[in-house]
Amino acid sequence: MTNNGEEQLQDYCVDVARRAHRAASELALVTGNQKNDWLRRSARLLHERSVALAEANRVDLAAAPEYGLSEAQIDRLRLTPDRIAAIARALEEVAMLPDPVGRILESSVRPNGLEVQKVQVPLGVIFFIYESRPNVTADAAALCVKSGNAVILRGGKEAFHSSVAIAEVLAEAAADAGIPPDALQLVSTTDRAAVGYFLRLPQYISVAIPRGGEGLIRRVSEEAKMPVIKHFAGNCHVYIDKAADPDVAERLVVNSKCQRMGVCNAAESLVIHAEVAESLLPRIAGALLQRGIELRGDAAVCRLVPEAVRASEQDYLEEYLGPTISVKVAGSLDEAVEHINRCSSAHTEAIVTTDLAAAREFAARIDSSAVMINASTRFNDGGEFGLGAEIGISTDKFHARGPCGINELTSYKYVVYGSGQIRE
Repeated sequence: MTNNGEEQLQDYCVDVARRAHRAASELALVTGNQKNDWLRRSARLLHERSVALAEANRVDLAAAPEYGLSEAQIDRLRLTPDRIAAIARALEEVAMLPDPVGRILESSVRPNGLEVQKVQVPLGVIFFIYESRPNVTADAAALCVKSGNAVILRGGKEAFHSSVAIAEVLAEAAADAGIPPDALQLVSTTDRAAVGYFLRLPQYISVAIPRGGEGLIRRVSEEAKMPVIKHFAGNCHVYIDKAADPDVAERLVVNSKCQRMGVCNAAESLVIHAEVAESLLPRIAGALLQRGIELRGDAAVCRLVPEAVRASEQDYLEEYLGPTISVKVAGSLDEAVEHINRCSSAHTEAIVTTDLAAAREFAARIDSSAVMINASTRFNDGGEFGLGAEIGISTDKFHARGPCGINELTSYKYVVYGSGQIRE
């Protein structure tokens, strides 16, 4: 791109961000009923425009081979009538969530008569960068605007035409519902340089949220001048304690690993207590091998499971997102916890046990966004937690942790009511 072209791109990014910043202020006056009206109008229009959405999606699907997408990636890109209906249904579900904006979190009256309120408020402008899943365009817009935030959406080039078609529906419904038009903007260029320009605009953008591969998330984290809500990887563990129920252990490991492999809350590592490894590991390994899962384990694992291959240290750090799992035999709960905290990406860990004391110790010592006790790692999800839709699962500790729904897209401020008090 020429210098003139770079200047034009930079000017475009600044203009989008400036308009979003202004719209965020205007959103403060938009009622919860207006936001819900917009969501329901959008859902109806998605149903009505399903043919046009499918046509736009076909353009993306036709271009998918030149982008080198795998079959799984192409499947995530595809919009079927059922998937369009699911997108519409998700918008209706967000409309049913309580509006967090203006909620009084705490309130007290001081001895001098001042009433001090802690009030929930939007973050402001969210720059949301995501890869080739067109449904995320609608999900992210719904969550951001419902929580009172303006959003700048920057989707992947693989889903560009699908995202444009969805964004046009949302914008049309926004105009009818009285939502500021610049509260929802889809970046109109696929030039990767645009992301860098947006990330250098903290005067307009409050927070950046990347959703996609580790490379994307690392780039955003390194370049952003504003806070970033992120997770780098989902190296999730299932620990089978010496007091585990064998049937429950097998069921939970298989579900955690196999129910859907290419997602961040799928199990990538299995840790089993040495006292039950002899009796239980061959059974669980057999269930995984039956489903085409490769096991990479330590010397004890390879002795008990001849089909397993010897694991390297790197294997215990991997997010496979496919039919491979690392396995380790631990001599104690303490050893298991130390291994998990060292190798985990702080996403989701599970323990299988009938020993309540062991479960409580595991939950207290594991440093991850979610700890499951006798439940699959696959439950670390906003919808499954009853939070509604989510914009992602954060492994940070500031500002949000775990599934990020509408409440996690807010902050708070103090509003103080007085009657003329002055400080002596």
